[in-house]
Amino acid sequence: MRAILDIINIVLDLYVWLLIASAILSWLIAFNVVNTRNGFVASVAEFLYKITEPVLRPIRNIMPNFGGLDISPIIVILIIMFVQRVIAYYIYPNVI
Repeated sequence: MRAILDIINIVLDLYVWLLIASAILSWLIAFNVVNTRNGFVASVAEFLYKITEPVLRPIRNIMPNFGGLDISPIIVILIIMFVQRVIAYYIYPNVI
């Protein structure tokens, strides 16, 4: 059971890093630092979009419009951190 919880924590950590990478890449694209005509950049952007968008879309639908400021990745990261704390403090002590 402990191994499964460790894998869940690792996957959640990895997803947080993917969310951060997606946010940074979207800023770089918005400010024309990187060009999406580059094949590598386009494929990385598409991969990050496909991985993060299914989780971010429901949060964006609930959140009010902040005028171009998207805080949905921050909210998802906070939710992931909460889930990790619940696993660490409430489930781990009871695992034999």
